[in-house]
Amino acid sequence: MENILEQVRRELKDASDEKTRETGQRFFKEDVNMYGIRAKTVTDIAKSNYALIRRAGKKDILALCDSLWKSGMMEESFVACVWSEKVAPAFVPSDFAILEKWVHNYVSNWASCDTLCNHTVGDFIQKYPEYMAELKKWARSDNRWVKRASAVSLIIPARNGKFLEDIFEIAGILLPDRDDMVQKGYGWMLKEASKPYQKEVFDYVMKHKAVMPRTALRYAIEKMPKALRAKAMER
Repeated sequence: MENILEQVRRELKDASDEKTRETGQRFFKEDVNMYGIRAKTVTDIAKSNYALIRRAGKKDILALCDSLWKSGMMEESFVACVWSEKVAPAFVPSDFAILEKWVHNYVSNWASCDTLCNHTVGDFIQKYPEYMAELKKWARSDNRWVKRASAVSLIIPARNGKFLEDIFEIAGILLPDRDDMVQKGYGWMLKEASKPYQKEVFDYVMKHKAVMPRTALRYAIEKMPKALRAKAMER
């Protein structure tokens, strides 16, 4: 199975481009280790190589994903996200430990955070909603990416009209946070929740807007009608 990692890394290196790497770095305030590859190319590499390992057991595939995360290379983390999402239907409760390990130990930028959490972690939470309590623990972390993960793991469920009270609880925990990456994360979560629950999210924003950072507020109301946005933005 180790040969597949060598092949993936070789294909990523061959597809890398210095100009793409320099352009990609501009999207991050922190230094990010990256090959410099377009997202579609990374996805294509991930999918073509998954076809070679798809008959392997979930445990072996997740072990490969762990090795990819451990490298610290952003595109390798994206491959790991594609592969872990493929095996998500086979998750059992004990698999939360490895997802938590990745979030706490390896996620180091918003792109890896969102790519992992929007789908793989979000899928897990929808399957095992009792683990929502763990997301609420994440929201109280000292790590900015773990805090963001607590919110962006609920993007798809929020869009689908699920877990509204839990979404408000996590937003409440994160409400005073001064980190813009955290603010954007829970603001995005509220924005998605506003699609099926516009009134409830608007009422939440109005109730808390005196203390809600403007960045989070703008994200939360982005998809609301102009009149509601104007009202929410009033000082």
